[in-house]
Amino acid sequence: MAKPRKTTAPEIRPKKSAAPAKKPAPPAKKPGERDAGPLEPRAVALIAALRADPRLAAVARDFEAARAVPSRKFGSNGLKVNGKLFALFTQGTLVVKLPKDRVAALVAAKVGKPFDPGHGRLMKEWLTVTEASAPWIVLVREAHAFVGG
Repeated sequence: MAKPRKTTAPEIRPKKSAAPAKKPAPPAKKPGERDAGPLEPRAVALIAALRADPRLAAVARDFEAARAVPSRKFGSNGLKVNGKLFALFTQGTLVVKLPKDRVAALVAAKVGKPFDPGHGRLMKEWLTVTEASAPWIVLVREAHAFVGG
């Protein structure tokens, strides 16, 4: 005698609802581009101080305008005078362009170290400020005077 077959009700699955709305994709970047990202608090304070100085307000405006356009080019995150770079922000610190002897004196005073852009060759006229209490605004004004003539 054959066993009666068990019958089960067909499985009822809920209908798929409309897919949740996706966030719009960010604008496509060109190869090698990066987001400017937020500035460190000391850099924000420095830019505010530059904006308040009539001689350097244009430098702050130009810097802020340049940050709106993503770029990986050397100095894209920097301050310029007459198109020449005199300071930049990298890895949470300030880098300034000063005369070689001034850089050597500041290194000796443990204010900073010569800047290495990553290829192993130190740049003798560039100082990476490593001393937390170093007055960034003073060094930036000095670099501006050096590069701007």
